[in-house]
Amino acid sequence: MSEHPATGPGGLDGTGADFRVLPDVASRALGGAVLYASNDFYADAHSLIDPRPAGHDPAAFGARGKVYDGWETRRRREPGEDFVIIRLAAPAIVRGVNIDTAHFRGNYPQFGSVDGATLLGYPTAAEVRAAARTPLADKTDLGGDRSNLVPAAVPDRLVTHVRLTIHPDGGVARLRVFGEEVPDP
Repeated sequence: MSEHPATGPGGLDGTGADFRVLPDVASRALGGAVLYASNDFYADAHSLIDPRPAGHDPAAFGARGKVYDGWETRRRREPGEDFVIIRLAAPAIVRGVNIDTAHFRGNYPQFGSVDGATLLGYPTAAEVRAAARTPLADKTDLGGDRSNLVPAAVPDRLVTHVRLTIHPDGGVARLRVFGEEVPDP
């Protein structure tokens, strides 16, 4: 988790419980994986699920500019948004998410949302991209350089994949998806 101040409901789900005590079921450490990113021009989407806190080196610059530890998209010149699809480590009941914008001060997305899909077994990439989704975290204002904690809008839905959508573009350091794992039957 980021060491930055939290915004929003403070990590409480609809029952008043702190969802941050649950495992991060999107974490690479548990087996989560980034399956698709619509745009990761400045920074690789795979950093989103790194279990370590986001780092920052003010002197780090690469071929495309400032190097950030997180997912950063190219600025949009036309309407739309960018998204990334993540396979959870195990099917889970999602209780809340943290769209962490640590170290992104001027180039974070204005809004973010998270949708979930349930695809048991071994779906193809095309099936995952085309799957019907349920909103888990409705489109919400994001603050820069902080944890943006959002309780799940549908807290009793089994989810195997999540899609983080940023509106319209920018940088997100980490996506944490807190939930209760349910074994795949």
